[in-house]
Amino acid sequence: MRIEDFQGRMPEFRLETYFSGRTRAWGIFEDRFANLRREFTVDIEGAWDGHELVLDERFAYADGEADRRVWRLVRTGTGTWEGRTEDAVGIALGRSAGNAFNFRYDIRLKTGGRRLKVHFDDWLYLQPDGVLLNRAYVTKWGFDVGSVTLTFRKAG
Repeated sequence: MRIEDFQGRMPEFRLETYFSGRTRAWGIFEDRFANLRREFTVDIEGAWDGHELVLDERFAYADGEADRRVWRLVRTGTGTWEGRTEDAVGIALGRSAGNAFNFRYDIRLKTGGRRLKVHFDDWLYLQPDGVLLNRAYVTKWGFDVGSVTLTFRKAG
């Protein structure tokens, strides 16, 4: 897919508007064979100061594990973003058009007591009534590892 294919689609997705304040997400991770491996929720506190969007993400996994990630995203141009977080490798690159946002990055994920460097190709799609769908494709060395599916709703 190309982000340009979403130009003009509604409702328009504005990252800094949608994620300002509190948001909750429900998600699953499926391995490359479509086996459900993890279920989780994410509570996100977002703050936009006109220059930087900070997303404080708190993960709660069904197996009792918890995790936290803080993203710092800066708009670099019309429809373009750069993001940083502690466990990312390098800079995350984001692009938006219409109702979609594509975010690509390498990250070191905790798995089995160690950290594994993987690549995420995240696609977010804003739907009517404020529902945000997210499908992330996870690869390592170009091979499929699995996918993450999330559904977001604004708190309140």
